Amino acid sequence: MFFSRLATSPVWRSLNEMQHEVNHIFDRWGNQAFGQVEYPAVNVWEENEALHVEAELPGLALEDLEIFVTGHNQFTLKGERKAPAVAKGVQHRQERGIGKFTRTLTLPFAVDENKVEARFENGVLKVRLPKHESAMPRKIEIKS
Repeated sequence: MFFSRLATSPVWRSLNEMQHEVNHIFDRWGNQAFGQVEYPAVNVWEENEALHVEAELPGLALEDLEIFVTGHNQFTLKGERKAPAVAKGVQHRQERGIGKFTRTLTLPFAVDENKVEARFENGVLKVRLPKHESAMPRKIEIKS
């Protein structure tokens, strides 16, 4: 009984709203709010009828990468950076991350996953995600 009253109280609603706002901040800014940048670093921008994603992936091979679009607005980049093989000598420092990674971005609108284009040039993955027809503005006829 106590918990059912608590769940409907104004304080509880306020706490839920605050949690929603904090989640929104983390969704938008990720770990950057704490000075940490997720890997790989990405740039995302919108241009007319498409969204563009660029990811810096130096040293990776094309066969080490996969991209997915799910639910019309989720973009996922998966890959693996393999440890460098030091044939001779002793390695003194390892600052570049190694291992498997997954980066998922929630896109600001639905995209047409059948028309996605991706290129991998000089260690940079470039992806063009065309807007889905449902995300395109439509001119509405005004009747008198």
